Amino acid sequence: MEFLITSTLNGVIYGMLLFMVSAGLTLIFGMMGVLNFAHASFYMLGAYFAYTLSSIFNFWIGLLVAPLIVGIIGILVERYLLRRVHSYGHAHELLLTFGLAFIFEELVKLFYGDYPVNYRMPDDLNFAAFNIFGTDYPFYRVFIGGVALAMFISLLLMLNKTRVGIVVRGAERLPQIAQALGHNVPLVFMGVFGAGAALAGLGGAVAGAFYPTNPNMALELGVIVFVVVVVGGLGSLTGSLLASLMIGLFSSFAVGLDWSLAGAFDWVGLGDWARSVGGLLTMSISSISGAMPFLLMLIVLLVRPAGLMGSKN
Repeated sequence: MEFLITSTLNGVIYGMLLFMVSAGLTLIFGMMGVLNFAHASFYMLGAYFAYTLSSIFNFWIGLLVAPLIVGIIGILVERYLLRRVHSYGHAHELLLTFGLAFIFEELVKLFYGDYPVNYRMPDDLNFAAFNIFGTDYPFYRVFIGGVALAMFISLLLMLNKTRVGIVVRGAERLPQIAQALGHNVPLVFMGVFGAGAALAGLGGAVAGAFYPTNPNMALELGVIVFVVVVVGGLGSLTGSLLASLMIGLFSSFAVGLDWSLAGAFDWVGLGDWARSVGGLLTMSISSISGAMPFLLMLIVLLVRPAGLMGSKN
């Protein structure tokens, strides 16, 4: 029971962290059609900027200001780099953002070194939220989930209940008509890209105080974020949340399960044979936990190629 409850909580929190990072990428692709390979780098920059600001001021200043700085960087990237190659097609955008990811990583190593920095949560958030069978569960994990949930609700309300959301959705679906109605569509695109980068920066600022903040954090999370977007359905915010939670739970349970096919063969008296064969039959689920997100993506795409909540058109 302890394993079930703890793994579920950890999976949900990890899934909400994935959503914080993937939400911005979902917005950017849904509106602009740009698969931004540098998106996870904005997550990394958010963590490092928050670390610097928290060292100078305090944790809360870093948490609030770091995403704004990352958002400004995102705006500059869209205005002076992506906009120049947008008319040449997706290949140029992919190559540009791929190169940016390497540049951001090397800049971080240049200024902060090739090792983790000491970015820590404040003492007033470092306590147990509750106790599970004698084990304290950190409040900061719950805090990460709460920030992600607040982000999801805010984005839904903004996109569906405000004038800004109407303009954004109109520019996404019918950009020519939105332009004819007097809206500056390139400016809207720039704002969406900056907002997406800021959301990733917020994820880094929040998660970097709990998970290691190092130059490889973008690489570690970057591929998984793309899996989330594909599984949820390109451009679907709700789909990204659902996919993030599924991947988080799959990964969390897989890490703690020591089951193998050889154990299943024990039920029919063929366990010794399975162990003598070895290979995949003796490989435990925990040893392949890193492949679980990709296995889930494979299953979902075989059943529903457009993703869980993606458009079939």
